[in-house]
Amino acid sequence: VVDPTTGENRAAKHRTSEGMFFSLCETPFIAALDARFSQITNSPIDHGEGLQVLRYLPGTCSTPHFDFLMPRNAASEESIRRSGQRVSSLVAYLNDVSGGGETTFPQVGLSVCPQRGNAVYFEYCNNRGQVDAASLHAGALVTDGEKWAVTKWTRERRFVSAPGE
Repeated sequence: VVDPTTGENRAAKHRTSEGMFFSLCETPFIAALDARFSQITNSPIDHGEGLQVLRYLPGTCSTPHFDFLMPRNAASEESIRRSGQRVSSLVAYLNDVSGGGETTFPQVGLSVCPQRGNAVYFEYCNNRGQVDAASLHAGALVTDGEKWAVTKWTRERRFVSAPGE
């Protein structure tokens, strides 16, 4: 995760999934996914960050968090200057999960079961850059099997990665 104070990447006990990122349109297959997700979210392909693939094993989870950026450090502030705020998330489920693994929204009392081929899409930033605290969400504990998902974050304008990324 990104440390909210320093802006540096670090391991965190509250997110125990494994994950990796692809660059935008990194391969022909990823480019096809980026194009499809762009259609689903009704946003330009180049406003999307690269796909993140996540794997949750039994006993792993993600505690409640926001996907929007909080400008509490130089790295987040610079990211917002380059590409604007994150405005939406799409979480697509790559497999059925035997037990647990729901995406929960505690502020609104919603829980989405991970089922292969389904996705949950949510927006959390309006056209004035104001973010919505009701977008707080979590990945519930996987109790049986594995959970595989792909996440797509979309920005206010063209995504420009940090130098060296």
